[in-house]
Amino acid sequence: MPVSAVFGLRLASGPISVPVSPQILNHTQTMTATIDNRTARRAFLALQGLSGPPQTGQTKADLFEVIRQLGFVQVDSINTVARAHHQILFSRNATYREKHLKALVEKDRHLFEHWTHDASIIPCELFPYWRHRFIREDARLQKRWEGWQRAPFLHECDGVLERIAKDGPVMTRDFEGDKPSTGWWDWHPSKTALEYLWRTGKLAIARRDGFQKVYDLAERIIPGAHQAAKVEHHEFVDWACRSALQRLGFATRGEIAAFWGLLRPDEVAEWIAENEVELETVLVENADGSKPRAALRFRDYPDVLDDPPEPPGRVRVLSPFDPALRDRNRAERLFGFRYRIEIFVPEEKRVYGYYVFPILRGDRLVGRIDMKADRNRDMLAVRKFWPEKGVRLSKALLADLDAELDRIRKFAGVAGIEYAGDWLGSG
Repeated sequence: MPVSAVFGLRLASGPISVPVSPQILNHTQTMTATIDNRTARRAFLALQGLSGPPQTGQTKADLFEVIRQLGFVQVDSINTVARAHHQILFSRNATYREKHLKALVEKDRHLFEHWTHDASIIPCELFPYWRHRFIREDARLQKRWEGWQRAPFLHECDGVLERIAKDGPVMTRDFEGDKPSTGWWDWHPSKTALEYLWRTGKLAIARRDGFQKVYDLAERIIPGAHQAAKVEHHEFVDWACRSALQRLGFATRGEIAAFWGLLRPDEVAEWIAENEVELETVLVENADGSKPRAALRFRDYPDVLDDPPEPPGRVRVLSPFDPALRDRNRAERLFGFRYRIEIFVPEEKRVYGYYVFPILRGDRLVGRIDMKADRNRDMLAVRKFWPEKGVRLSKALLADLDAELDRIRKFAGVAGIEYAGDWLGSG
């Protein structure tokens, strides 16, 4: 089945000769390869860094390679147990040290913070590609300002840049009280200027003080080689599509577009059409046994898609913002696990809880847990565990869960674990 037929793409006129991939010689040219659900789950976990030994001693260089493999790590302010970026990295290697991430961002300047689908930590080597995002963000924000007085605001931006150039890094609070709020999200003008200058690449985040951004000129933060590198638009689109598909293993057009949050669907469609000879359509089985979903993969795909490693059998608590779960619909198809954050849902309407953590065991998402590091009482307060339907609360599962909660306790820096009397649900 040609890629164009499955994804509704219109190709240039004339026939295209597509060699038969050696991996599917047992199929006829009119058949499409199928990836069974178990293989798909394990392959995706491997590509997401969740299949390696979770206790191997991790150096700062090792940590950098993990982030390069993932592409980005989402940052979030909620600190129920730990900040999202720390928990994402801890779940992949329990010897993760926060000081290594801090050094990579603030001292070595190997990583910078900007937007993908949300605020994220990203390798600085990708900064040249982000220039295309800066241009688009500038145009989007300028359009959003229609009806504003632009000249005064741009003058405000010039003043902020001049102050930072002269006096060094600043925080939002350095400007608080200088002028009344008049604009974007009802912020005062200087905060609006800081956010605009950051989102359009003129400023960068030098560090976080607590969780507050400290802004400086991008030229002082991003290494010179990455500042100087230029990427043409066609090269940018090609990189964004290829790197997304490599990290996903198999993906729909929409999943490719959404991975970095950098591309429009039409740009991905054009890239698929231009590179059809390198791509093939596969059918990916869903966890619930429903009709397999068509996806793309590279014809020259890595062995991990054929024979993925078995992930560690231990229980791991994942962040709600873990990249393996970021695409909620994909996670539901692959793992049969429906997950939604209920932070903004009124308490009486929540199905589970305010901030509930998914539980991974081997290649299965087996439940979710409501817990909080209560630092005032020096306890990890475990409120409720809900196993997924069909998951039996065996002694082995509970022992594995206890062991993981003890690791989480140490990671969160609290002395003990406190279980609510009715913390165990039923599958």
